[in-house]
Amino acid sequence: MNKFATILAGGGGTRFWPLSRQSMPKQLLNISGNDIMLNDTIERFGDVIPPGQTVIVTNQAQAPKLEEMMHDSVKKEHILCEPVARNTAASILYAAMHIHHHAGDSVMVVLPSDHYITDLEPFRRTLEQACEVAAESEKIVTIGIKPTFPSTGYGYIAYDPQAGNGSRSHEVSEFVEKPNYQKAQQYVQAGSYLWNSGIFVWTTSVIIENFRRYLPRLYKMMKPVQDSLGTDQANEVLETVYPQLQNISIDYGILERSDEVLVVPAEFGWNDIGTWDALGAIFPPDEQGNIVKCNHVGIDTRNSIIYSNCRLITTIGIDGLIIADTDDALMICPKDDAQAVKDMVELLKEKGMTEYI
Repeated sequence: MNKFATILAGGGGTRFWPLSRQSMPKQLLNISGNDIMLNDTIERFGDVIPPGQTVIVTNQAQAPKLEEMMHDSVKKEHILCEPVARNTAASILYAAMHIHHHAGDSVMVVLPSDHYITDLEPFRRTLEQACEVAAESEKIVTIGIKPTFPSTGYGYIAYDPQAGNGSRSHEVSEFVEKPNYQKAQQYVQAGSYLWNSGIFVWTTSVIIENFRRYLPRLYKMMKPVQDSLGTDQANEVLETVYPQLQNISIDYGILERSDEVLVVPAEFGWNDIGTWDALGAIFPPDEQGNIVKCNHVGIDTRNSIIYSNCRLITTIGIDGLIIADTDDALMICPKDDAQAVKDMVELLKEKGMTEYI
């Protein structure tokens, strides 16, 4: 069976503002020092997905820059441009219909574009294993990460480690939203919870059938798009249909409703670089606990993240702050409030200051 990767690369990366902008979102930034995050994602799955079988879902505003910067193995016909953002369910259904039209029933690996993974061989083995489980079981498969600390920034997957398909996969009993710290501690101690990596594997026929079953309105509205693929009317139909689609995530829409979800537990140095405080996964802090990516001089400065792409930053007597400075915007917040950076982006929108986002 054919295998395709689908990379969701249309987000604005608002929690990484002011570095991440609508015109140059996080997935098109070189944060790791290797390549832009999108290309790091493509390189990461190596031979598990054949060259040329990567589908990227983005939006019309970001597409020109993405095409200019993306990995040369990606075929232009596999870049899918959404007219408007309608969350991950619509993106995934669009990609599944596209793959099914081009290659028939295929294994489909869905990956976010902003992960950082340190151990490539275990990652590729896990991905290959998940593809085999998805093809054999005809179920939804997700990859769960064995937690290493009580994170409040990740969702969790509850499962029974003792009951499974050999040692490869286990039935999911529950998806749990981001917990408070006390709950997260309980989950880690229990040993029966995994971090939700947001990496999913299924066949295109299975996921399309799940849309028909659990999100029938979304499926019905997307059917004309599927029928128009490969015709001269495809773009016109897409432009007409997409703004009317339900705005819902794949997690809420299907995974949390389905009783046919399997999880493959894994350990491969996984990190979701979603917020500024996640940079510690890429860059080790100095002796004072600081992560500094700029020209910086500090006095009594500890446990802070300091970034600038333009000028000298000086600090005196600070502890536990994020300082992110770009050509036209400066953001300062406590590290504990890193998740709230997206709220500042929303506030700028409300104030009509769209030139800064």
